Amino acid sequence: MAGFSGKKSKTDLKNFSQDQLVSYVESLGQSPFRGKQIMGWLYRPGISEFSQMTDLAKSFRQLLQEKCSFSIFSDPLIERAADGCVKFGFQLDDGNIVESVLIPEPERNTLCISSQVGCAMKCTFCLTGTMGFSRNLTPSEIVNQVCGVRDFLLDEPEKNLVGPVAITNVVFMGMGEPLNNLDNVLTSIEIMTDPRGLNLAERRITVSTCGIAPKLRELGRKSSVNLAISLHAVDDKTRNELMPINRTYPLKTLLGACRNFPMPKRKRIMFEYILLKGINDSDREARELARMLRKIPCKINLLPYNESPHLPYRSPDEDRIHAFQDILRKAHYSVFIRNSRGSDISAACGQLAGKKK
Repeated sequence: MAGFSGKKSKTDLKNFSQDQLVSYVESLGQSPFRGKQIMGWLYRPGISEFSQMTDLAKSFRQLLQEKCSFSIFSDPLIERAADGCVKFGFQLDDGNIVESVLIPEPERNTLCISSQVGCAMKCTFCLTGTMGFSRNLTPSEIVNQVCGVRDFLLDEPEKNLVGPVAITNVVFMGMGEPLNNLDNVLTSIEIMTDPRGLNLAERRITVSTCGIAPKLRELGRKSSVNLAISLHAVDDKTRNELMPINRTYPLKTLLGACRNFPMPKRKRIMFEYILLKGINDSDREARELARMLRKIPCKINLLPYNESPHLPYRSPDEDRIHAFQDILRKAHYSVFIRNSRGSDISAACGQLAGKKK
């Protein structure tokens, strides 16, 4: 059974970036340096008590014990796929389950994490959208997914490992719309990239959005992580039907925000395009996709649809997928076909649907 430790009546220090932690310890009458010391302890494997933070004065550790906590995800629900993917169900204080997926490869481990309980976007091809929206995740609930899977890897017998004994890449592609929880997502990214935190490089973190156009610039101003856009259609009529958010931020608005997205010259936006048989997979739509993405530094991920008995969509056959890719390649785009991983345990893209226990 999944488990979560941390008391709501106390201040969870894992909700703070290092700067916020420094400010908090100053409010307790302590030197700013103490905040940096605490940050150096919070994300070490095996640390579960303030008493283990041995370079802090005993009186200060006692004060922290009285006023604070630091949450830990433990004992997750675990499902293993035939292809090596592992799905984790972490139980939150309110009984909800949030899901994360480890996608191992020989040279890297990519962790797909969630930013919300459920999702309000109601994309018609996505099982997560059928859950409805419950609430945003806190920074600690986002970061603890990474910590929980890191601890799993450290405990896993070496013979069972497909990739390294570390998480190398993080993608916000699990449950929820990250830009609708942007403040908490940005704080969690600060923690993940802090050398005293989880010490991940920003270039190894990707935030995926279905198109909250006004929030794109803020993300780009405040972080240098990679951006992925869930596009999935080349005209407003089709996208309105697949992704109701398009009625608020239609393609012209979304692509305008992408053109103005602040990023280094060599960086590119990843456009994700789920191929749905007979709906958005024609040669005409491939040519229109090539036309509409001109002047946006980008690459394209094609995702054959992960079919579900609960939803009416189907994936095109391989010939149609490759024909779509060839048209885009001839238009000089970098185009990748992303193979489904973890579909046998409902861990593939669009299949996460954690529930309250």
